[in-house]
Amino acid sequence: QVQLVESGGGLVQAGGSLRLSCAASGRSVAYYGMGWFRQGPGKEREFVAAINWSGGRTRYADSLAGRFTISRDNAKNTVYLQMNSLNTEDTAVYYCAADSLDNIGTGVYEYDYWGQGTQVTVSS
Repeated sequence: QVQLVESGGGLVQAGGSLRLSCAASGRSVAYYGMGWFRQGPGKEREFVAAINWSGGRTRYADSLAGRFTISRDNAKNTVYLQMNSLNTEDTAVYYCAADSLDNIGTGVYEYDYWGQGTQVTVSS
């Protein structure tokens, strides 16, 4: 089993930045694809970004327009999401997920393990 714990969320003003972390335990995720998703108020969970096991391939939601960067440190069993130029539309609970097949897909059904989420609130 893999346990995922997100951290780094909080309240930030529009235009600001946040760095989310996702720490894995129970089993190494060094060979797992990892993803970030978010779920805003009254919305479905949506794909944000994904990274393959080595960090050599990444994938982003088109709407993010280069504002977010996903990275990982396999030695620390941790994945990161750097978020810049935040706006109110980015307000959501952000979830980390692990994919044992390393497909870095965009669908929630493609991920085997999920964290509990961390709240990000962007004020205007």
